Amino acid sequence: MSDRDGGSLFGEMRRMARTSGAVGGIAARIAGERVFGIKTDQARHAEDLKSLLGGLKGPMMKVAQFLSTVPDALPPEYAKQLAELQSNAPPMGWPFVRRRMSGELGPDWESKFKSFSREAVAAASLGQVHRAVLPDGQDVAVKLQYPDMPSVIEADLRQVKLAMAVYKRMDNAIIQDDIYVELSERFREELDYQREAAQMRLYRQMLADVPDINVPEPVEGYTTTRMLTMSWLKGQGFRSWMESGPSQEARNALATALFR
Repeated sequence: MSDRDGGSLFGEMRRMARTSGAVGGIAARIAGERVFGIKTDQARHAEDLKSLLGGLKGPMMKVAQFLSTVPDALPPEYAKQLAELQSNAPPMGWPFVRRRMSGELGPDWESKFKSFSREAVAAASLGQVHRAVLPDGQDVAVKLQYPDMPSVIEADLRQVKLAMAVYKRMDNAIIQDDIYVELSERFREELDYQREAAQMRLYRQMLADVPDINVPEPVEGYTTTRMLTMSWLKGQGFRSWMESGPSQEARNALATALFR
């Protein structure tokens, strides 16, 4: 992904050119397998697709994450590889971080932190997170939005709509129209980190007295539309936690907390 910003028609066209190969590739292989019985090296292609989508970021990557959780939505080889994008997505490098931080906090941004990790501690479809320490010693998580996200989202949504139309001809287990509308609305909302910070404050207030639930606190003066700084909370990813073999009591407690 290029290190630039600003939504534009050219940006959308550039993005669509990059993603069309991914959409066409998986659609052709799934169609060949299910409709024509053509055998392909799915394990190899699934791994290649994971690497490609991990580098592309954006809605294409998030849709892949979602489909990997739906039983029988994808061949097992694809589901296994794409599930890794939920916790092992590749981050962008330090040049992007410096550019984003300078754009949001100014060229002297490093002076506003006691320390700032050069390596991302987590990477997702729309942004990545770095651990940092504020001048007062507070540990914080700094989430940075990837470049060109407005253009990326609009271009990818067009591709997702096309892919869903192709998939619908083969499998009606998922109501694609409803999913597309929901995805479109949520993706556009996720571009505004100021909005996310406001939602975070609201949920902190709502869940303040609920045990076993902790909501990070946004940090004023360190949050913009494309950068969100919040208090650092220690924890473990859900997938790795499940793989650790928690007791039934622990599982029940987590389920209860999730549905509060």
